[in-house]
Amino acid sequence: MKKDSFKTILQYYRPHKVILIKDLFFALLGAAIAIVIPLLIRHIQINISVWDSATALRMILIIVAAMLLLLLLEMYCTYFVAYYGHIMGARIEYDMRNKLFMHYQQLSFSFFDNQKVGQLMSRVTNDLFDISELMHHGPEEIVISVIKLFGTLAVLLSINWQLALVAFLPVPFMLCFAVSYNAKMRKAFVRNRARIADINATIEENLSGIRVVQSFANEQIEVDKFVHENTRFVQSKKNSYYYMATYFTVLGAMTTFITILVAGAGALLMLYNKVDINEFVVFVLYIGNFTDPIKRLVAFAEQLQSGLSGYQRYTEMMDIEPEIQNLPDAVEITDVRGNIRFEDVSFSYNENEEVFRNLNLVVPAGEYVALVGSSGVGKTTLCSLIPRFYDVSGGRITLDGRDIRGITLESLRGNIGIVQQDVYLFSGTIKENIRYGKPGATDEEVVAAAKSANAYDFIMELSDGFDTDIGQRGIRLSGGQKQRIAIARVFLKDPKILIFDEATSALDNESERMVQESLENLARERTTFVIAHRLSTVLNAHRILVLTHDGIAEQGTHAQLMEKGGIYASLYRSAAI
Repeated sequence: MKKDSFKTILQYYRPHKVILIKDLFFALLGAAIAIVIPLLIRHIQINISVWDSATALRMILIIVAAMLLLLLLEMYCTYFVAYYGHIMGARIEYDMRNKLFMHYQQLSFSFFDNQKVGQLMSRVTNDLFDISELMHHGPEEIVISVIKLFGTLAVLLSINWQLALVAFLPVPFMLCFAVSYNAKMRKAFVRNRARIADINATIEENLSGIRVVQSFANEQIEVDKFVHENTRFVQSKKNSYYYMATYFTVLGAMTTFITILVAGAGALLMLYNKVDINEFVVFVLYIGNFTDPIKRLVAFAEQLQSGLSGYQRYTEMMDIEPEIQNLPDAVEITDVRGNIRFEDVSFSYNENEEVFRNLNLVVPAGEYVALVGSSGVGKTTLCSLIPRFYDVSGGRITLDGRDIRGITLESLRGNIGIVQQDVYLFSGTIKENIRYGKPGATDEEVVAAAKSANAYDFIMELSDGFDTDIGQRGIRLSGGQKQRIAIARVFLKDPKILIFDEATSALDNESERMVQESLENLARERTTFVIAHRLSTVLNAHRILVLTHDGIAEQGTHAQLMEKGGIYASLYRSAAI
């Protein structure tokens, strides 16, 4: 990982530095105790032959008591590291998850146009869990391993420097091998995360559209798609397991090789009287302490790579800048009238997909404007530019004479209400969904909004009235009922500018009549843009704009456009047939 990446990962420890310091202290203390206990055993072994019986008994009891106390202290160190260390990791995970979710809220429509929900969810869940484990275990594993490794090496050097050098001989090779294979494993783990994200995306898409799947009897097609993604994941895992198996096999063998090397070298040294039996026994006792941190670091490698690959994907997401942001000098607006002006506006989703060029349009405050035209001419896009879901490529759009890019997004969008064809309602009650338009609104205000939207009567007919749970995305309501809930939500918001995006096109005639009446109630004295699929719904519009791929081809009232006998008249007559 790059140096600057380590700097960024360390910043997440700052709010938890007190518990981090304690965690490292007890990890260090526990490692030191593991080194001291064998030293006390060595002390008994060296001196027991020169002590008299009484002294020996007393010293053995004292040293055993000391070791038991050290054992209790080591137990507390282990408990603290395991419990409070995990709490620290969970809190860091909490902070990172909040930060990532807030980042999602700021990203622009253009970002979500090219993303799958399941993949975004995977970064918030799977990736961050492994990061949490790394953030907890990483510091303590490094501290414990380094202290035990070099502390034990120092003791081994003091016992017999020749055997100590023999024990240390394979370590540089092991380090070079570990660094090389860690890089390969990291790439493999990143691929694994991408594959599991694809699986999550497939599951999310399938379950969200399960009614469509079953209505077309296409369950097997969906199973085949899932099996394909699952197979890719297994193939990716096989690759990572290959590197892991090689890594653990070689390094595991090398740690055992150290013990064999020391045993062989010690036997030769004893043969030539370079080391006595007591030194050799103590040395072998300490070899376990020397190889243990190496084994810990080897075992830690999988967690390290899993966490680092998750952190890499986390930073990739956090580094994405929102395309739509507040300018440094953006201001909040009050007392909005609702005058909208498009001045030489051009827009394209990419270099090869231009939607508008030099479009000009003036909509005075309170005017009811309908947008009609064939699919793909940019009706929805034009309306999406007003709340800055996308930014213009050229020209500008003004609200009451002020360029909308100079207005804060919150105050701009706070003055715009949108009702779409595909209404999105949240899981929960009707009251909660209406109140979404104005968090903190009183029950009386919610009821008033429902009445204005012609929703009150059907709500009161439900078993729990406003407290009725509507299910996932409002599945327990009809299309017309969902639309009226959405309109009530906008009534409660009370914006100065309205956008109706084909809000009645999917409804039956009775539902359309009631929703249309609700929309017209809402549109009174507000600047209103209506994207119309059924031309019968825009007959009362103050002005109808006919859009083509070349821009605004015609505009006028229904009567004026019918008299003109142009594109609109042709569309209206064909719709009436």
